Amino acid sequence: MDQCRRTLEQHNWNIEAAVQDRLNEQEGVPSVFNPPPSRPLQVNTADHRVYSYIVSRPQPRGLIGWSYYMIMLPFRLTYYTLLDIFRFALRWVRPDPRGRVTDPVGDVVSFIHSFEEKYGRSHPVFYQGTYSQALNDAKRELRYLLVYLHGEDHQDTDQFCRSTLCTEEVLTFLNTRMLFWACSTSRPEGYRVSQALRENTYPFLAMIMLKDRKMTVVGRLEGLIQSEDLLNQLTFIMEANQTYLMSERLEREERNQTQVLRAQQDEAYLESLRADQEKDRRKREEQEKVRQTVLAEERRRRTLEEEKELKSECLPPEPPADDPDSVKIVFKLPNDTRVERRFLFQESLTVIYDFLFSLKETPEKFQIVTNFPRRVLPCLPTEEQPNPPSLKEAGLSRSEVLFVQDLTED
Repeated sequence: MDQCRRTLEQHNWNIEAAVQDRLNEQEGVPSVFNPPPSRPLQVNTADHRVYSYIVSRPQPRGLIGWSYYMIMLPFRLTYYTLLDIFRFALRWVRPDPRGRVTDPVGDVVSFIHSFEEKYGRSHPVFYQGTYSQALNDAKRELRYLLVYLHGEDHQDTDQFCRSTLCTEEVLTFLNTRMLFWACSTSRPEGYRVSQALRENTYPFLAMIMLKDRKMTVVGRLEGLIQSEDLLNQLTFIMEANQTYLMSERLEREERNQTQVLRAQQDEAYLESLRADQEKDRRKREEQEKVRQTVLAEERRRRTLEEEKELKSECLPPEPPADDPDSVKIVFKLPNDTRVERRFLFQESLTVIYDFLFSLKETPEKFQIVTNFPRRVLPCLPTEEQPNPPSLKEAGLSRSEVLFVQDLTED
């Protein structure tokens, strides 16, 4: 609420002006209460193709008219000469306060209020913002901008506002065909614009549009112009410059399409890049998984070899062939090779298992099976039999053939 109150106070409690300024801020146009460093207004006024239409004051008619004109001429010349001298001297004593623009929106809103108090609310829709903001909106929307400079002290101003500007046909024409910005030259914002447009007399109207990528004055209407003549002149200016506006619209549409196409191409490229990156990531993950598998297999193989060597070193010595307590055993391995070794009757079946485990040809997991009757020798300790039996307890004879069964796949 405090922010809303400050905003309304800055705009003299004019809701329309406050909303217009806030919308301009959202669209990227700087607020007039936080303006950028002052710089000349970027409007091209030096185009030699500018259409200029000046309405001269009617000449006196008849003897009485010329007589009145000649009588009043010295007084008029004296008045305006003294007025110019007074203004020139006043500038040396006190600088023109209009040279400092501190509240441009306030200047425009104040002019609109005074205009409505004097001429009523039936008038064209005034742009409630600064001149720079009106230029930006006209450029962004590719619309014509009609600028009206109100000379309060000029003798033709009152008649122009009542009989031309506020008529129904002019009001409808301006509201439907263009943006309309106006301000009094007695206010800093209006005075600044008048210095940029360099009007010769009042009432003054300037038609501005985007031309050759610059905001350009394409028509100037000066003097007391009637409503029908005003509409004809504005229509003529618009028709003469319609091709430029259409060209700008086509060029902007082409730029927009190019930007959309480029954005789509960029998105497609990024999507393809993301897909390639994802493919590379999966490939790296797969390679890393394979590498880890190979490393794990290599570690397992080395561990197995170390265990086989350890088992081989821990085996008891083979008894001689003439030892009466020895048992000769022939082992048939899964790869159809035969291995023969002698053991003692009193040795545990674990010794047989360790001997076979220490062989390179033996699988990692195996069991020892007798031929007939077929039975699996309990070579390893279990919960039911923590101490495996000896060869004699297992019922082996002095000469045996045992089979090694591979359990690795199981």
